[in-house]
Amino acid sequence: MKILFATGGTGGHINPALAVASRIRDTYGDSAEILFIGTPDHMEARLVPNAGFDFKTIRISGFQRSFTPASIVKNIRTLIWTLTSSNAAKKIIAEFQPDVVVGFGGYVSGPVLRKAHKMGIPIAVHEQNAFPGVTNKALAKYAEVVMLTSEDARDRIECLNEPVITGLPVRDELFKTSRAEARTILGVDPAKPLILSMGGSLGARAVNNAICGLIENKKDDNDCTFLHAYGQYGKWVPDKIKEAGIDVENREDIILREYIDDMHICMPAADLLICRAGASSLYEIRALGKASILIPSPNVAENHQYYNAMELVNNNAALIIEEKDLTADKLTEMVNELISDMDRIHEIEKNAKKMAILNATDLIVSNIMKLVSKESFRNESAERMAEINEVAKEITKETTDKVDKALGE
Repeated sequence: MKILFATGGTGGHINPALAVASRIRDTYGDSAEILFIGTPDHMEARLVPNAGFDFKTIRISGFQRSFTPASIVKNIRTLIWTLTSSNAAKKIIAEFQPDVVVGFGGYVSGPVLRKAHKMGIPIAVHEQNAFPGVTNKALAKYAEVVMLTSEDARDRIECLNEPVITGLPVRDELFKTSRAEARTILGVDPAKPLILSMGGSLGARAVNNAICGLIENKKDDNDCTFLHAYGQYGKWVPDKIKEAGIDVENREDIILREYIDDMHICMPAADLLICRAGASSLYEIRALGKASILIPSPNVAENHQYYNAMELVNNNAALIIEEKDLTADKLTEMVNELISDMDRIHEIEKNAKKMAILNATDLIVSNIMKLVSKESFRNESAERMAEINEVAKEITKETTDKVDKALGE
């Protein structure tokens, strides 16, 4: 069997696809041939080959919504790539001859799945967000299977067939360390709530400013430990905290990092998370059963992070502060209310855990394999019918020859 994955752009699209592909490889071994299509200049070009999968590229990007000279140039380039991407996808599909093509989002999914559908190959779509993206909404109208992370997405997408709620794959390593073990590894006070905060790999300025203010407001409270990742563009954060009169180097309750490369330790150790509302992060919060204060990014397509966050908020499984309302004082007030009431935190944790589908990877694999089996059956039936037709032709020819011979005599 041959399975083609199309995805790219962000880790939120790529990592779930890699989790599913890895499970198929581990389960079916050499009988499963897997190929990824992505773009050459986004993170899939690094992550997919590093995971050991074959990878081919096409050029595609989204249109800019402004009219600056730079945006106009980018849009012209995007138009050219849009016109050529379909033929590029067709060439790869024709060479690989997949049984099914699966899209996990990103601009690259569009031309690849559309072309596969036109070539008569079954397609499946997985949507990570509570508010589906434009590409997946278009593909869902003719995809044989549409898989959703969020129940809320069901009413926001029009599908050829009834969509399936599968949840989102979560890294197995997150479950390998207990809270107590993780806190020992980090060397933090086991008696104090641990607040884990981050504003994404780049470091959202609004989030970093609010966290700096939160730490300053609580510098003398001695009632919690902070672990904050300030990101690539937040290298000013340690200096700003020092300017507030806080000697970070000599404070065991304030840990500042540029990145968190041991999330499988930090997240299990945490009692409260303060973060953006990307689909992958929120599903990890669900799966581990963590309390969170969510600050959705307003700079994403369809404002989807807001809808991701609100699904948890509406189930009393998280709190939210929209960026337009975010201040250090508001964040401090919310944090103080939570860490002074651990029963409330435990209630939020329990509600978040209830929302998780912990066998998401297996459910997604199962739906893909159903399509593979259906296509294999269809191909076998077509081959068998062709054989029957050939036999029928031979029988007809033999009968005709006998009749002609009899008439001739």
